[in-house]
Amino acid sequence: MGEAIGDMLPAAVAVAISPLPIIAIVLVLVSARGRVNGLVYLTGQVAGVAGAGAILLALAGSAGAQDEGQPAGWVSSLRLLLGLVLVGLALKQWRGRPKENEEPQTPAWMEAFDSFSPAKTAGAAVVLAAINPKNLILIIAGMAAIAQAGVSAEEQAVALLVFTAISSLGTVTPVILYFALGERSTGVLDRVKTWMAANAAVIMAVVLILIAAKLIGDAIAGFAA
Repeated sequence: MGEAIGDMLPAAVAVAISPLPIIAIVLVLVSARGRVNGLVYLTGQVAGVAGAGAILLALAGSAGAQDEGQPAGWVSSLRLLLGLVLVGLALKQWRGRPKENEEPQTPAWMEAFDSFSPAKTAGAAVVLAAINPKNLILIIAGMAAIAQAGVSAEEQAVALLVFTAISSLGTVTPVILYFALGERSTGVLDRVKTWMAANAAVIMAVVLILIAAKLIGDAIAGFAA
């Protein structure tokens, strides 16, 4: 199981520092319903990642992710494809970064979090956590790493729990600050949001290119095995 956790760890960390969900949770927390919707958002985030991961692991298991102790050919092909897609996304993020003296813009729909009901907040959390293309690709990469390790279903479940816990740290941290600092958290969270918005494109470009390099390297090693 250690191999499965080690191989999926980079993807989990990449999901954790994905800027968009972090900006979203900060907007939720500083809204009028921050205390309730913050916990709802966190629950949706965890459920989204865990649900997507469980489905992907089931699909990988039925497709046979291992072949005589080595990753199946389709796993290496998938890693190569995901790596190339991430390279393209990294370039897109880099080109879309704010120019010098340009004010970073938060997506207009995210400003509506202030009026979201708990149900809408949960739905938005699931979408940003598991259906957001960048996150979904990273979850697929993480689940492929777990599936090809050849561990039992119980160990896969533990690895998925670890993946979900790590990938949720970016959302958990602002929630902890909110409840620990009370009203004093407003200034801290606002600075976090501003910094993340200004640096989101660069952060994701670097993270995605690093994950892409690992996936492509693993794919090459799998083809050579």
